[in-house]
Amino acid sequence: MDGMDRTERAGQENREEERLELALKTLRSFLLGLAAQAGEGEEYGERLWQGIRQSAGLLQELAYYHDRGEFLCRYEVAGYTLADVLVWQVDHFKLYMDRPEEMNRYRQPRLLLASFDTMLQMEEDPASFAEKMRCETGQDIL
Repeated sequence: MDGMDRTERAGQENREEERLELALKTLRSFLLGLAAQAGEGEEYGERLWQGIRQSAGLLQELAYYHDRGEFLCRYEVAGYTLADVLVWQVDHFKLYMDRPEEMNRYRQPRLLLASFDTMLQMEEDPASFAEKMRCETGQDIL
């Protein structure tokens, strides 16, 4: 009986590993598709994917976004979530609204990728980005 239990556990572990590998392939493909939609090259998508894959928090956020089309907002860096970063980007880059369509930073795939990319950079240097987000609001100061 004990031998069957070990065999069953090994089989269950193999199935879990297969599901995890399939999920990672699906997320990678999703991210590379977003990169293409955003006008970015495969190299950019691969670099971003490798970074996200190394960050448990961002990997969970990407999986949630893939499944539901919205941010989970559970993962934070320096007190900021992906949604905070997205809002900051929109405020910070308002001046791009007057640019030609191909430069319009309001395209959803580009903003989404930029949010993940910024969060990866924030993991490396949280204080610098937190300062930028506090000071660079995109608002005119009188």
